[in-house]
Amino acid sequence: MARRAAGTVARAVLTRERVVRAAVGLIEREGVDGLAMRAVAAELGVAVMSLYNHVPNKAALLEGVAEYVVAGMDLPDDPGEDWKLRARTLIRAFRKTAREHPRSMTVVLTHKIDTSVGLRPAERALAIAGSAGFDGETSVRIMRAMLAYALGAQMREVGTAKMLGYLHRNPAETFAELDPGQFPRVIALAPELARHDPETDFEFGLDLLIAALDALPRTSA
Repeated sequence: MARRAAGTVARAVLTRERVVRAAVGLIEREGVDGLAMRAVAAELGVAVMSLYNHVPNKAALLEGVAEYVVAGMDLPDDPGEDWKLRARTLIRAFRKTAREHPRSMTVVLTHKIDTSVGLRPAERALAIAGSAGFDGETSVRIMRAMLAYALGAQMREVGTAKMLGYLHRNPAETFAELDPGQFPRVIALAPELARHDPETDFEFGLDLLIAALDALPRTSA
């Protein structure tokens, strides 16, 4: 192979994966509204027209982002373990992805995903519910409940952080200025309300969810 001319730098080959990864990074920094083909091209240091060799338009790029996020989800599973532990592992894995890509997760929820990729979490959840002895209809509802909790917990965490950030002073002091006649419990529990402990909150809710699912009737043991 001929030696590269002195002073030249090897440029990484542009691929669809590189384009999608750049889009994910841009979304996480700027939000979905900040995504544009020109911005992605600038991120990669290439001409914008070169992107169209890998993604035909912005809509296809957004679908690629959704697939990339879901495909990167780590879904460890041991069929020999108790179904409740397997369910916890799945929900935590889904939440981990949502926390790593919070802005891209909105793309996952609003765009088409390749069927074989998008249904991986659903297949795992259905298998877990089935192994626990739940019938088909109940398994589907359990799958939806598990994925909804993982996403809902992430949305609540983000919302709580924003709410506390909007308060101009110490949250407990702000609560203390409320009318005691209208908000007696909020005032009394102000220190607890002001404490942001997402991990403890998440695990508490997860305990409640698993306990509720475990109490459902089954077709087999």
